[in-house]
Amino acid sequence: MKTFQEMSRQELEEMHSKLTVQFEEIKAEGLKLDMSRGKPAPEQLDTAMPMLDILNAGSDMQTENGTDCRNYGIMDGIPEAKRLIAQMLETKPENVIVDGNASLSLMFDTVSHSMTHGVCGSTPWCKLDKVKFLCPAPGYDRHFKVTEYFGIEMITIPMTENGPDMDLVEKYVQEDASVKGIWCVPKYSNPQGYTYSDETVKRFAALEPAAEDFRIYWDNAYCIHDLYEDKSDKLLEILEECEKAGHPDLVFEFASTSKISFAGAGVSAVASSAKNREWFKQSMTVQTIGPDKINQLRHVRYYKDLAGLRAQMSKNSALIRPKFELVIDMLEKELSGLGIGKWTNPLGGYFISFDALEGCAKAIVAKCKEGGMVLTGAGATYPYGVDPKDSNIRIAPSYPSLTEMKEATKLFVLCVKLISIEKLLEK
Repeated sequence: MKTFQEMSRQELEEMHSKLTVQFEEIKAEGLKLDMSRGKPAPEQLDTAMPMLDILNAGSDMQTENGTDCRNYGIMDGIPEAKRLIAQMLETKPENVIVDGNASLSLMFDTVSHSMTHGVCGSTPWCKLDKVKFLCPAPGYDRHFKVTEYFGIEMITIPMTENGPDMDLVEKYVQEDASVKGIWCVPKYSNPQGYTYSDETVKRFAALEPAAEDFRIYWDNAYCIHDLYEDKSDKLLEILEECEKAGHPDLVFEFASTSKISFAGAGVSAVASSAKNREWFKQSMTVQTIGPDKINQLRHVRYYKDLAGLRAQMSKNSALIRPKFELVIDMLEKELSGLGIGKWTNPLGGYFISFDALEGCAKAIVAKCKEGGMVLTGAGATYPYGVDPKDSNIRIAPSYPSLTEMKEATKLFVLCVKLISIEKLLEK
């Protein structure tokens, strides 16, 4: 099989003509497909519906320590919810603060409080000449939006299969005191689905920051989001590694149940050292009179423990897995060996990362939209929305049905071929 680069101009032009006819046929179907976000499908959300029957007007609303969940109080989460989240994160309950429904809100608030009041007694960032964040990329666009919102300078760190380029991370963190944080999705990273290696985690824990207020923003969003029960990635537990390395305050670990139970109606949490937790509580006592403890109680009564959470994730993965496999199979069948793209094949998480020929991502996304499918904007996986190579595209297979996913992937590979040919013909 020839790669596209090995084909003659005539061969490319003939193929482009045939593919254009196919594209127009698909376009005429009037498809309306949405793969722009990694949302749970309605069928996934249905699996958690019995949770809504756990509490009713006759339910005992008291926690195990006797607190009435209908009233104010318990700023940092009910004890049984702390225990449940701690099991999910493989840490100790005393390390955990359980909050409202969204971990992104927790991360936003953390950056906001750092800007206005400083981290654990350090100078507020707003009073500094320069504040910088390291951003492993491709990465999570909403992370980058938070730091961009506050005017924080973002520095792109290349991602590898083992995690961020740690040589660069160490250089920036240990030599530049204006570097105050790094965004991390350590397990099944968004969008590539990579899991940080043991060596990477240990190197993070061993960092000697130039800034005393530097923190690792460890967004462990997909900690139990395995697609396969018999094969899954393992992530070294960061809090324990930081303690071993003598740096217990180095990390803020975030998580939620948003893609376990209900998107937008789960529970979120942050796990960290005693010093960091006390800092969190100082702002929380001003910001709120307490989280939604009824929702925390609902989750605990329904899932009970880690086994209950994993049983739920088994239901979810059974629905998501065929969609991932369909996409990977079609990419392999239609694009393998053509020299016009490469992609990841993750064992968990919510995304597949696709790298097209340089200079093609925006055009492919636009062509897909013309054909009736919305993808995440090209460049969104990089700070400031600028992919220097214009090649990365995030594929989110979770929300469409299997039938829709088949149509979407068919359209996607067609657009990749068309735009790749056009790029090569330019040369």
